[in-house]
Amino acid sequence: MPQMSYNYRLVPGSPGRDLMFSALDPASFATFNPGVLGLGDIARDGAYVQSLAAFFDLDGFTDFCNRADSHLIIPEFLNRYLDWLFRSLADEFREGVDPTTGAVRLWNPLPFYAKFLGDGILFLWDTDSGLGLPGKVNIAQTLLAITNAYSSQFIPTVRKAVSFPPSRLRCGIALGQIISIGGGADYVGSCINEAARLQKLSTLSFAVSRRGFDLSESPDMEGSLRSYLVLKQTAVRSLGPGVLVYIRKDEFAALSPEEQRGFSDP
Repeated sequence: MPQMSYNYRLVPGSPGRDLMFSALDPASFATFNPGVLGLGDIARDGAYVQSLAAFFDLDGFTDFCNRADSHLIIPEFLNRYLDWLFRSLADEFREGVDPTTGAVRLWNPLPFYAKFLGDGILFLWDTDSGLGLPGKVNIAQTLLAITNAYSSQFIPTVRKAVSFPPSRLRCGIALGQIISIGGGADYVGSCINEAARLQKLSTLSFAVSRRGFDLSESPDMEGSLRSYLVLKQTAVRSLGPGVLVYIRKDEFAALSPEEQRGFSDP
């Protein structure tokens, strides 16, 4: 959404009242309408898309923003973080280069939509494009690798530029049907909301909704996504109790006994 900028001027109030008011010319005043959201023609019929929604969020970003002279560090941090995130995703999906055409070969398609939400980023993949379960699993495994790389690769580098950066990158993933708004300017759907909720699950950094995502049909070998995750049942805010989610085995084991009681075996 572009910034809304208005050229205000001060004008007096009604005669006899010692008041001044901000004022705009009628044409500028009329520009305040849903068009400022950049959603195009929101009255157009929405198109349904089967999607994998992934929501990344920076753990501790609010505290980071509240530090002294944050206006000097937030732009530099976000510039470095966003460049690293997109470059890392691109590198993870790149398989190689075709020697004849120079085309970049990909393990999986790139997301078709990305949206920055302050400290969170939403990515959407089209799962109608022949991905199948292996493709969905590969995407989830790539996103798990990105959350790990934030701590092991990005943090040591960015600490040379800013103090006390957000400590972890969290990720929630969910599958489902979404609807386009304004011809693809934005998307809505329950899986987007679910992915946003899952990245805030307990003190975990990675969670995948079980709905439509059956890891029991995926190879169980060392280094596979299935080897890192365990299926649990838990309550998720706004989604209710008994939600089935895959979470990291090591992170579950590190939870306190009280936190572990919030999860049960299905």
